[in-house]
Amino acid sequence: MKVSYFPGCTLKNKAKDLDLYARRSAEVLGVTLEEIENWQCCGGVFTTSNDEVATKLSSVRALKEAAAKGQPLVSVCSACHNVIKQTNHAMQNDAFFASKVNNYMGQEPYAGETTVYHYLELLRDVVGYDQVKAKVVNPLAGKKIAAYYGCLLLRPNSTMQMDDPENPTIMEDLIKAMGAEPVVYARRNECCGGYVTMENPEFAKRKSLDIIENAKAAGAEVLVTACPLCRYNLQKAGTDMPVVYITELLAEALGVKEVTNEQ
Repeated sequence: MKVSYFPGCTLKNKAKDLDLYARRSAEVLGVTLEEIENWQCCGGVFTTSNDEVATKLSSVRALKEAAAKGQPLVSVCSACHNVIKQTNHAMQNDAFFASKVNNYMGQEPYAGETTVYHYLELLRDVVGYDQVKAKVVNPLAGKKIAAYYGCLLLRPNSTMQMDDPENPTIMEDLIKAMGAEPVVYARRNECCGGYVTMENPEFAKRKSLDIIENAKAAGAEVLVTACPLCRYNLQKAGTDMPVVYITELLAEALGVKEVTNEQ
């Protein structure tokens, strides 16, 4: 099957591996990620003011392009997914906001018709974890892996509706499908401090180290995330624990990790 794909800015720069592993793994699982043409930055954060439309227009354009193709829109970056999903929800449920956006764009109106998936949801709800497990050629047996969700993947739950925001399992279930042992720990869905790194680096570092130490105490050997900002922040904190992308592990399990050396 083919899906529309929004890579986002970071996946084209500092997080190229996240993008490449996602594409290669998807192909193995029978999914082609068709990159949205002429996409622009999602805006980075979703502003809650409903009279602020400029920062959300690129998300609406991507959603409209997916709708025109009759495809769902998939993103891998947790921050991009959060902005796109919340923007789509606003177009569906906030008539004032939707009217301002559609009047500004001056084109065929968009009313939130597109289904928005995070890559993890695509694997769970469309491909199916049983199919993922069936395609694994290098089981990650013996690895104790802790999933780090952060704050953008699951919240606000009323809009994101991906998983239980307090007790998620979507990454742990994928870790199991790849043959590894998931490690559940208390701080897996707390903020890493990423958005205050420039303003208060010591606070951000302390937040990240608290997460890392909590995962280690629970027996984790590897920390895995789906957010490039989270990965950067956790690594910058100065840990000796490997911090990797969920798609990197998936590519390893599916036997396609080595092809990323082409970059």
